[in-house]
Amino acid sequence: MAASTSNESTDSVVEDAAIHPFRIEVPQDEIDELRRRVPPLSAQGHLPGFDGATGWLNSEPLMVADLRGHVVLIDFWTFTCINWIRTAPYLRAWDEKYRDHGLTVIGVHTPEFPFETDIDSIRAAIEDRRIAYPVAVDSDYAIWSAFANRYWPALYIADAKGTIRFHHFGEGRYEESEQVIQQLLDVPRGLKDDPVEVEANGVEAQADWASLESPETYLGHERAERFSSPGGAAWEQNQTYSSPARLRLNQWALSGDWTIGGKAARLNKADGRLAYRYRARDVHLVMGPAERGEPVRFRVRIDGSPPGAARGIDVDDHGEGTAADRRLYQLVRQPGAVAERTIEITFLQPGVEAYVFTFG
Repeated sequence: MAASTSNESTDSVVEDAAIHPFRIEVPQDEIDELRRRVPPLSAQGHLPGFDGATGWLNSEPLMVADLRGHVVLIDFWTFTCINWIRTAPYLRAWDEKYRDHGLTVIGVHTPEFPFETDIDSIRAAIEDRRIAYPVAVDSDYAIWSAFANRYWPALYIADAKGTIRFHHFGEGRYEESEQVIQQLLDVPRGLKDDPVEVEANGVEAQADWASLESPETYLGHERAERFSSPGGAAWEQNQTYSSPARLRLNQWALSGDWTIGGKAARLNKADGRLAYRYRARDVHLVMGPAERGEPVRFRVRIDGSPPGAARGIDVDDHGEGTAADRRLYQLVRQPGAVAERTIEITFLQPGVEAYVFTFG
């Protein structure tokens, strides 16, 4: 199981989805166009059950019968997905605004990477994202399969009779999605005239789509692209790598002793480096220590210098940081004009596993 990105309108591609699920990125101009449309509320099948959930958080187990009479918003997520993280402020706002008017929001956490099945990590993500609504833990993909879902994030809205009336894959279409909620709830006019406003900060801030030219990039060989260390890659074995003299846009390279597995690249000896040539405001890396309780210190350089004001929330001005858990780390938030740059991450200790770069 692997994932990919798309820069196309996402409601039209579900029939073409391969066996692999997808993370979704939608450009801002397409989001703006979609927001102008009046959402069709056609019947799209009945709400499947949640019988396959491996656990529930923030709630006792819920059955479809328990939800009759409620408008239900189902949100598929996984805690390392930046595309979902940027939708979280809207989900919180809708839950808070419409819960007392008959809306039930249910998050379905379906993992992309094996470590995302860890229940303590899911709990930590729920706390970090301030989620108060019920979350079904879907570690066996049972609910995902019942919906025939293929995407993170994915939103489905069902009416009070349990009929799915709307779906959307990816970021954006927030105003349109809220219009659907309002129509199905038949909320008072004052609420209809007052859509939610969110102030997203930190990693939840919306992407700078106009400047974004770097795609999600996986480092495990199942989905790896544009790997540029001289001599190529050796899958599933220790190998000493070096970086080329120059990386072209969206190329990446390793230096030092690494093993490239199916899902991640793992550092075997201290002082290994990971480099990427990118153009984006934000740089994120999903990574963490292979062994619990063994944090890995790292140092970030942008075009050879400490990041200073361009640091992400997970490093200081000098570029110093620690990977203590397996999660998404924000390494760069570029202030001012966005330009093409090279990020280099040096890991001062062995044992880190790096999964995927994402940008914003």
